[in-house]
Amino acid sequence: MGGNSSKVTAQDKAILDLKIQRDRLHQYQRRITVLTDKETDVARQMLARGDKKRALLALRRKKYQETLLAKTDAQLEQLERLTSSVEFAQIQKDVVFGLQQGTRVLQEIHAEMGGIDKVEKLMGETADAIAYQKEVSEMLGGRISNQDEEDVEDELAALQAEVAAGERQTQELPSVPNANLPEAERRTEEGEPAVRAERQAMLAS
Repeated sequence: MGGNSSKVTAQDKAILDLKIQRDRLHQYQRRITVLTDKETDVARQMLARGDKKRALLALRRKKYQETLLAKTDAQLEQLERLTSSVEFAQIQKDVVFGLQQGTRVLQEIHAEMGGIDKVEKLMGETADAIAYQKEVSEMLGGRISNQDEEDVEDELAALQAEVAAGERQTQELPSVPNANLPEAERRTEEGEPAVRAERQAMLAS
């Protein structure tokens, strides 16, 4: 008798799928924060070495991942609005298609993010690291918009200014003085033990 009340509808399933995708997205968002901080640090290190090409690659990879997450987040918000609609039956096909797209993008994010080891490969000198850098560069070639490229260039310029400022500050630090102490100070420092010894000798006598 209660069979109909417990039946899972297509709308229920879509909402459940959305929640699963949303949870996965939140996991990626937390994880990517660690990775993007590391990629920024890699870019800074590369600029300090004078390697602008690899600094740019690290920032482009970071931007691409952030863009993927932002797009997926926006798509899931739209799908959540659709699934809560009273006209769900009419837009069911769109929701299912959107969920399929979301799953595909989340899989792509997972594949591209990797771990800290992949980020560190961006500044490696081994044949394996160089091959990986080439692969990332080719992959990003047609996937970043002109606006994203401009954002990356702006971030690179800001990092270059930061690195240059740090180098100037290091160069401007005062050097340790190596000149001789003034005569009076030297006599005081050098004479103290002798004076103490003389006083002790007088007391002993």
